[in-house]
Amino acid sequence: MKIRQALSSDCAKLYALENELFSMENFPLSRRSFYYHINHNLLYVAVTDDGDIAGYVLALVRRRDPKLYSLGVAKTYRGGGVAGMLMKRVFKELTSRGFKRTLLEVRCDNTRAIALYRTFGFSLIKELNAFYRDGCDAYLMEATHA
Repeated sequence: MKIRQALSSDCAKLYALENELFSMENFPLSRRSFYYHINHNLLYVAVTDDGDIAGYVLALVRRRDPKLYSLGVAKTYRGGGVAGMLMKRVFKELTSRGFKRTLLEVRCDNTRAIALYRTFGFSLIKELNAFYRDGCDAYLMEATHA
């Protein structure tokens, strides 16, 4: 498994993965959004030896405090440490750019993601009522960088 910056040529695969993972209630990214983020933000992909995209992480950096906007791992690659590798890579880059903290929103019912984020130092700031289209609440979380 190799972690690298996403390329424009990855957009079709990223869009397919996005539609596999996220329903409309979770604000999935469009193909056009992936093109934009490749050029304006931090978008890393985990690529298998066969060239499949096992997962990705997107951090928005055109702001005072970066925001971990999306993290997705293909169902067949879950439990293999892909999300952790992606998180380590994006945190390393954010730290090297001088950012002191990172924010994110996560569904309150996504216990697996919340547990992962806590291992990377994220803590709860506040609850966002009816944040998602289906009415689910979200947690606003933050982590500080050393």
